[in-house]
Amino acid sequence: MTVKLLVLFLTPLLSGLLVYFVPNARNSNFRLLLVFAGSYLFGITVTHILPELYHQSVGAELIGLFVLAGFFLQQVLEYFTNGIEHGHIHTHSSDHHPHHSHHHRQVSAIVLLAALCLHAFLEGGMLAQPLQMGPHYDMNAILLGIALHRAPAAFALMTVLAFQLGSKRQAIPYLISFSIAAPLGLLISSYLAETEILSGNALIYLYALVSGNFLHISTTIVFESSPDHHFNARKLAVAISGALIAVIVEYML
Repeated sequence: MTVKLLVLFLTPLLSGLLVYFVPNARNSNFRLLLVFAGSYLFGITVTHILPELYHQSVGAELIGLFVLAGFFLQQVLEYFTNGIEHGHIHTHSSDHHPHHSHHHRQVSAIVLLAALCLHAFLEGGMLAQPLQMGPHYDMNAILLGIALHRAPAAFALMTVLAFQLGSKRQAIPYLISFSIAAPLGLLISSYLAETEILSGNALIYLYALVSGNFLHISTTIVFESSPDHHFNARKLAVAISGALIAVIVEYML
């Protein structure tokens, strides 16, 4: 539990503080990191999380409904976050490009943080293991997937808020709040499971809901990495590598 809490807290916190050392993340290396993280998250969701969920005794049709609900819940959250949870950095002073076809709104820092924290809170709940999931539910593989995508999300959050608030220092409390959200989700979910306030079946439905979030985030990352659907061999290779590592973690470790 302690290791999971530290990873969930320190990964976004340290990644967000990198804005002090990396002035501009809009480059190919950052994009490739996003593609790798998204591909791994997609791979671990379809090869590990979903199969484990569908092996449970609860109704498969209900699991499918919660996965679908989670997918569209993430779409709603992105209306308020402008895609920061998948590393999308957007500041209004520099993104007005003649070839930039997407329209973005500027939302308040509080609304942005609330939507991101809700998503992170639900992710933390994924790591509270109910007994029904059995010994084959690999928490470390899922923790890695969460950490991989929270790191660029935290960096994007700090970049956007530093611009919006006019100061990196003023953005730090928002970063700390974001970093606390996932550990808080893990602690509360674990408590609710241990005290049987939430049944094991209820937690399985929560996992299905978050799996839908993962599917939306991961596929969006991969699709956004190829604007206008242009073929890019490097990005394809990185995406395949991320998916292969997810397969290796699932079937060979």
